[in-house]
Order: sequence, then C-alpha cells, then structure tokens
Amino acid sequence: MAFSLWLLAVGMYAQTGHVWRTDSLQEVVVTGTGTQHLLKDAPVQTEVISHRQLQQYAGKSIEDILGGLTASFDFSENDMGSHLQMNGLGNSYVLILIDGRRLHGDNGGENDLSLIDPQNIEKIEIVKGASSALYGSDAIAGVINIITRKHREHGLMVENTSRFGSYGDIRQHNGIALNYGRWSSYTNFQLQHSDGWQNTSEEAPQQTEYHITDSRNKTVNRHTNWQLAERLTYQLAPQIELYADGSIYWKRIYRPCGQHPGVDVKTWDLQYNNASASVGGKWKLNDTDVITLDADWKRHAYNYAYTDTTLTDGYVNGRFTNYFPYFPGDTELQSDQRLTNVSLKGVFSLPYDQRLSAGLEYRYDWLKAPMRVAGGKATDNTEAIYVQDELALLNPLYLTAGLRLTRNEGFGTRLTPKLSAMLKLGDLRLRATWSQGYKTPTPKELHYQYIKNMNGVYLYLGNEGLKAQHSNYFGASAEYSIGHLTVTVAPYYNKVSDMITLVTIPTKEAPGDLITKYDPIRVRQYQNMEDAKTYGVDVTLRYQGRHFTAGGSYSYLDTEANQYDTETETMQTVTIDGMAHHKANLYATWNHDFSRRYQLGIGIYGRLSSKRYYQIDGDGKGYQLWRLSTSHQFGPHYRLEAGIDNIFDYVDRTPHGLHLGTTTPGRTVYASFTVRFNQGKKLTNKYKSNLNSNNNETD
Repeated sequence: MAFSLWLLAVGMYAQTGHVWRTDSLQEVVVTGTGTQHLLKDAPVQTEVISHRQLQQYAGKSIEDILGGLTASFDFSENDMGSHLQMNGLGNSYVLILIDGRRLHGDNGGENDLSLIDPQNIEKIEIVKGASSALYGSDAIAGVINIITRKHREHGLMVENTSRFGSYGDIRQHNGIALNYGRWSSYTNFQLQHSDGWQNTSEEAPQQTEYHITDSRNKTVNRHTNWQLAERLTYQLAPQIELYADGSIYWKRIYRPCGQHPGVDVKTWDLQYNNASASVGGKWKLNDTDVITLDADWKRHAYNYAYTDTTLTDGYVNGRFTNYFPYFPGDTELQSDQRLTNVSLKGVFSLPYDQRLSAGLEYRYDWLKAPMRVAGGKATDNTEAIYVQDELALLNPLYLTAGLRLTRNEGFGTRLTPKLSAMLKLGDLRLRATWSQGYKTPTPKELHYQYIKNMNGVYLYLGNEGLKAQHSNYFGASAEYSIGHLTVTVAPYYNKVSDMITLVTIPTKEAPGDLITKYDPIRVRQYQNMEDAKTYGVDVTLRYQGRHFTAGGSYSYLDTEANQYDTETETMQTVTIDGMAHHKANLYATWNHDFSRRYQLGIGIYGRLSSKRYYQIDGDGKGYQLWRLSTSHQFGPHYRLEAGIDNIFDYVDRTPHGLHLGTTTPGRTVYASFTVRFNQGKKLTNKYKSNLNSNNNETD
C-alpha cells in the first residue's frame, strides 16, 4: 500500500511540469560488451549507479552502496570479509572489477571489499548473468565493474575527505593528482576504522556446552585498515598511453578476550597484508580500433597476530609435527594467495557495422598455507582465448555473439558461448541473452583443511575429487522510457551444474588423524551438488526531474539445489544459503541550487528484505532499514554530507553463532567534509580526448 501511494505521488509530481529531460540514459557504459555504448543502446542489459547517485547517497563502503541502491544484492559481513550474494549466487560466482581489472582479495570464501575506496568511485556498472565468454572464470552470476574517478586538471589537484560516524566510525580519503605535459600521477590514501559493536551477549545454546548470556563476542569487531595507491601514466604519443600502478594495504581485526573457553576467549587478532602492481598500455590505431595490454600481480596474505601466549600446532610442508608456542607480538601465516594475470585485447571495426573484440589471457594462481594445505603450497594455471562480434542487423536489431576457449591444467579445455540480442522499437528496448559459464575449483576448494574453533569445533575440508562447474543462463528484459520515467522488467533463469558448496558430512568420512586429534562436532567439506538453479525477476523504476528524482527496485528470487546425502543415501532438495525471496530498495531525492555558492540535496532511502534461508544454524530475519541523507555544496571547493542511517533503530538480537538478517547496530549518524582545490586549467582538448577514450573503455 505504501509503495503504491509513493508511486502515485511520483506520478502526480511528474504532471506538474517541474521537470527536465534526464541525461541518465546518455551515460556511456562498457562492461556488458567490453566496448563503449550509450546506456540506452547497450546490447547487454546494464545497471548503472551514477556519480550523482553515489554523492547523494554518501555510502561509507561498497557494501553499503550496493546494498542500499539496488535490490539484487545481499551481504553477510564478518571478520573474514563480506559474503556477497547476487541473484542467489555467492562471492565465488561474482566477478568484481576495478576499471576492468580483477579485484583480488579472497579469504575464506569472502572478499575484503574495504580494498575499494568509496570516495574514489566515479560510477558502478552491473551486468547480471553469466559473462564467462568475455571475462572468464568467476562471472557465472554476473560482473560488477567499479570505475574510478579520473583527474584531468592540468597542474596540481589536492583533495581531502574526512567522515565520522557512530561507534567510532572513521573514514579518511586523501588524493593528490599531478598533470604536467605528457605525465599524469594520482596518489590515493584511504583509512577506515570502527570500534565495532555488540548486538547481543547471548551465545547460541545449540552450539555451546552451556547457555552463555554474558559473552564478550561482538557482532562486528573493532578493526582498522589503510591503503596507499599510486597510478602513473605517460602519453608516449597522441595514440599511445602507458601506465604503471601499485598499492599496499594493511588491516587488523581486534578480537575481544573473554572468559568462556572455546566461545569468546581469543588469543590472536586477524591481520591482512596485501600488495599489487600492474603495468600496461593502450594503442589507438585509429578512431575506432584499439589494442590494450595489461599485466597484473596481486598478493593477499592472512595472518594470526598473537595477543597472548598460545600453544598451537606446528606444521612443516602442510604436515603436523609438534606443538609450537607463540608469544604476544608474534605473527603466524595462515595463507598467502598470489595472482598473476596477463591479458592482450584488440577491438576492431569491420564492414557492415560490425565491431570485433578478441583477446588472449593467462592466469597463474599461487597459494601458500603451511597449516592448511597438504604439502604447504598449491598452484593453478589457466589460459584462454576469446572472440566477440557486435553486429547491427537491419538497424533496429543488434546482435552480440562471443566465444571463449579456456584451458586449465587440472580440468582440461572448455568452450563457453554467449549470444545477446537487442531490438529497438522507439522508446522500447527488448533484450535477451543466453550464455554459458565455466568455473574450475579454486586451490582452496581442492586442498584446504582447517579447524575453526568458534561456537563449537568445525573441521573444514577441501576435496581433490571436485569437478568443474558450468552453467546455462537465460535472461530477458524490457525497458521503456516515457518522458522522465524509465521502467525495466528483467526475468532470468540460471542453472549451475556441479555447483561447489560446503556440505555437512558424517564424522566417519573425515580423515582419521584429524578426527582423533580434534574430535570435531561438525565436519564440512566442499562437494559438488548434482545441480542448482536460481530464477526470478528484477524490476526497476526511475523518475528524474529538474530538482526531484525518485525510484526503486524490486527483486524476486527463488533457488533450488539437488544434493546427495551420503548418510541417508537419498537425494535431497535444499535452498542455496542466503537466499531471500523478496528484496526492495526505494528512494526519493530533492536537489536545488540556491546560488552559485550553495547547493542543497536531501534524500530518503529504504532497504527491505524478507527472511534469508540457510541450511544450518537457522534463518536470517527480514528487515526494513531507512536512511536520511543531506548534502551541502559550498562553491567548487567545499562539500558537507550528513545523515541518519537506520532511522527507526532496528537491531537483530539473534544469538551469536546463528545467521543474522542484518548486522546493523541500530540508529547511527554520520557527517563528512570534503575539501578540493585545483591549480590550473583542464587538459588541452587533444589530451583530454585521448584520456576520455582511454579511460572509458575497459577490458
């Protein structure tokens, strides 16, 4: 009822005449095909979170932004990172790109998304469904491409953003850009800190020996992280740009020390050390043809940082040898993951309004985990070649066909095709996609084994007998624009064969030495499901006027998976973990320029979710969260943002160890202040044109 009234109000406002033609559909997008298209004419359905939306919403993190502005996402945040779910499939099926290059930071099945500085985002492009033909592994559910801001001012630019919020939340961003002649440099520093919070002091009774109501475990632990990044570019010639960039990242999670053995007594914190380095270039052969080369190296290391004397297991080459003491200040490596990726891509115009994309890729994964992998190390090699043709057929019909050939050292060769079509009928766009996905098991899924002593003892096991996963995705959409209103309806069906998931198995099936040593309560192992499928429909609505914008998105989702139970020797139908049938986002914003020196923006945002389902440990409660944000622009140099999140103070008090619908601590307030100064003018038209073309197209 409330949603219907809200839509009626939008429609009445639209008839008052206080509107202007939106430019949102004129936005250039690149992720769906790897080439530039206007959003309204993109052959592959693409969802965009624009820079204007990002500024108005003022999210503190990428999780906050995606969860608050689109209904397709769910997040379950914990010490290991953020477990992302997109249209029913989790982290390992969603490819996250930064400027077209893969984000590396997997740990425990989650991604550490604090590697992404929200203050440095220009816009976000989201493509749903299998995109393996173009992007390879990890793109069975879809692709999130985070496009960073480009600083094109000639001379010096300095910016600072400081944000403060409830529970000791601190977000700091500093940037320095230099553009002189052919050289450009951008240095970015970000720092994030939170004191953490505790929504409940009760431990889950079924997971502990006693009913504990005074636990010191926090819902979100105190943590600090910082990152320093540098990008250097050189315009060798008007048609050739070279670049080199790199970053270092550090994070520590401070865990409380309590009084209940095996529950909240922690003698080590968690510490992460990341680094990355990349080099590459782009050569524009002419106005339409381009060749790019990129080489990336990325490292993600996860350590225990001991806070008390601890007698722990000693390992040599992955084999237990003896118990070993650690003292306060010592660190112990848990895993060191390194990724090397080299890609060569060309985009060429062909006769009859065709555009051909072709490329080669090489990927090398290296994992060192002395305590968790037999032999202490594991590696994986993958090579691929792909081709894609975009064809404008009979003007209103546009076709995109792609094919990738992938060879993995452990799982052989596989072809993954993709076919998309778009039909333009005036203000109506009809799109359809069929694509296949392919994903080989990761070194962790194959070889990892470790004990997790938290709310009970769990033994997690890899499985060297895993099979590669493959999928069939069918998606369609209808997008209609009338005046200032755009409506999109997009149903989809995604079937994943041999889907890999953690399965609780009988204790008798676990390795005998580990059972004898730890006597675990539960054993969980990576196994292939017989098949799994997700299906649903996404609906989005957007109205934009001169001062007023409003819209919303709704996502209906259902999942189903068939899993063989070895204990009962029967096939069981299960729900994919984290699935919620209904999710929605609503927003309304008002902006007004009172003068050249002051602009005001006000926004109200709602995020709603029904119950989230899990196979073990209970389900997550449904919730509604509402947010008020304000923005104040004072001339070109100063900006203030302030607001209230979770206005109605909702808190999930589910005991520790059980799944939470949301980890919000309740009503919080925030404020941020930005100062930005430029020295000099914009770059010359010649170099600005080259930079625009170089920065808009990704690979």
